[in-house]
Amino acid sequence: MNKRVGLVVNHSSMIEDIHLVDTLLKLKIDLKIIFAPEHGFRGNMEAGSHVIDGKDSLTGIKIVSLYGKKFKPNPIDLQGLDVVVFDIQDVGVRFYTFISTLHYVMEACAQNNVPLIILDRPNPNGHYIDGPLLDTNFRSFVGMHPIPVVYGMTIGELAKMIRGECWIKDCKKLDLKVISCRHYTHRSKVKLKIKPSPNLPNEFSILLYPSLCFFEGSVVSLGRGTDFPFQVFGHPKLKGTNGFSFIPEDRMEAQNPPLESKICFGTKLNSGNIDALFQEKKINLNYLISAFKELKMDTAFFLPNLFFDKLAGDNRLRKQILSNESETQIRNSWNKDLVRFKAMRKKYLIYSD
Repeated sequence: MNKRVGLVVNHSSMIEDIHLVDTLLKLKIDLKIIFAPEHGFRGNMEAGSHVIDGKDSLTGIKIVSLYGKKFKPNPIDLQGLDVVVFDIQDVGVRFYTFISTLHYVMEACAQNNVPLIILDRPNPNGHYIDGPLLDTNFRSFVGMHPIPVVYGMTIGELAKMIRGECWIKDCKKLDLKVISCRHYTHRSKVKLKIKPSPNLPNEFSILLYPSLCFFEGSVVSLGRGTDFPFQVFGHPKLKGTNGFSFIPEDRMEAQNPPLESKICFGTKLNSGNIDALFQEKKINLNYLISAFKELKMDTAFFLPNLFFDKLAGDNRLRKQILSNESETQIRNSWNKDLVRFKAMRKKYLIYSD
């Protein structure tokens, strides 16, 4: 090839048991730089921890962090590269930060005339579309695009949409190629062999993530600091279901977790039928609404920093919950936006519904 290559990869960039870095090195590809997203190149850092620049201890390749002092590669990082390859497992949820990293990498490649190749991967939440559409006034690293919480696209399809809708600067300059998956459709049930991030350890956590992540903006724990993150929710003042309780503890993948060392009573969601959960095909708002009603904390239910609004993509969902709107009323308020998004989405699909 004689190409000088930059990689955007992490621990999930595997083909069977071999990492993409090792595969390319074996093929004598000239790897110049690795760009590391949230959780780091090896994928072992807790959510929100800054990733630092350095060198990979196994290969000696330079590592540049895209989750610390900067989110976007700068011209010096890209200087001399012939191509950038992006290969990270996504879970198809708007607040999963790897798609924000994708956004900035696409923009940097467009502005510096470096072609971008995306090695697409199946989406475990790619079988439905649901949730409020993001209002760009609430844009943040946990939500950058006017898409629903669950958008029903692979990372390759989303990249095509980002370029096609010109959500990045100099969008028309981007030389983008998506290497598609074989034998995948949006009806496929995807079971990941490698956990995509430290606090999504299994199928239950990945399928429950779109529903439970809203608790990150509230006083309720979703199990960070336990063996079952994103599979439970609880609080010291909740009654709990069938006597269930848990105690969040400090650990490597969840340092200083919410409600650390406190007994949280709540609900366990990882003991049901995984196939039934897959077939629900919707965000379950009842978890959030029931916890809000039982705690009777009014506005204090939501963290003062209003991180909840960033996760929701606007302030409407928080206001609807405070106004005691039902799940049906809230879901109905999403309909027009979802119809419009689904029509736009069709232009960028690689795989059949």
